[in-house]
Amino acid sequence: MDYSQYSHEEIARYLSDHPEFFDQYADLLALVTIPDPHTGRAISITERQLFTLRDKVRTLESKLSELIGFGEENDSISDKVHAMTVAMMAAADYPSLSRALYAHLGGAFAVPHVGMRLWGVGSADVLAAGANRDFLPVGDSLKAFAGGLQRPYCGNAAGQDSVAWFNDFGPHLKSMVQIPLRNTSGACFGLMVLASEDPYRFYPDLGTLYLERIAGLASAAFQRVLNA
Repeated sequence: MDYSQYSHEEIARYLSDHPEFFDQYADLLALVTIPDPHTGRAISITERQLFTLRDKVRTLESKLSELIGFGEENDSISDKVHAMTVAMMAAADYPSLSRALYAHLGGAFAVPHVGMRLWGVGSADVLAAGANRDFLPVGDSLKAFAGGLQRPYCGNAAGQDSVAWFNDFGPHLKSMVQIPLRNTSGACFGLMVLASEDPYRFYPDLGTLYLERIAGLASAAFQRVLNA
């Protein structure tokens, strides 16, 4: 029979539709050879299947190793967030709360530069007792920017108003995170900024889950001590 009248696609479709073919003609498998994907030499289908399976196993092992790495990294971050939470809960007043937050962000999380501004919270007595840079005046444009953030801003530091908070370090900052602080009703009363000279430290696609959790914890802690 002249099989040249059939296209490769038709033959492939026939074999696909009739998997029992090689059960009936098992000896053919030993005669069929295909190129080795690595050396180019002729090998049997069985050998090729083994190579394919090994490649799949290596791919799965690589993905598993990657997932384990992500899990270990998340565990480490969770431990740091927990330690920060405990420290903030233990703070009895704003100065001690502020010190705990700055210390953990700059220490355990190794953030080179941390800045914060709060507005519209706390009585005059509380603010006077804990007066520091966190309560310096903030322009209306920055307040509007913070209030309009639906998620933390991650990316280029250039052109951001909050760069001015870092004085002489400002011109050297390349990337930053800006996280709005909100009360229980959702109103913005502050902005937390993490910044770095490394342009790739805080990039646009950075995951923000833990950043938002830290902001939520900080917001609740600030309201506790400032509105007491």
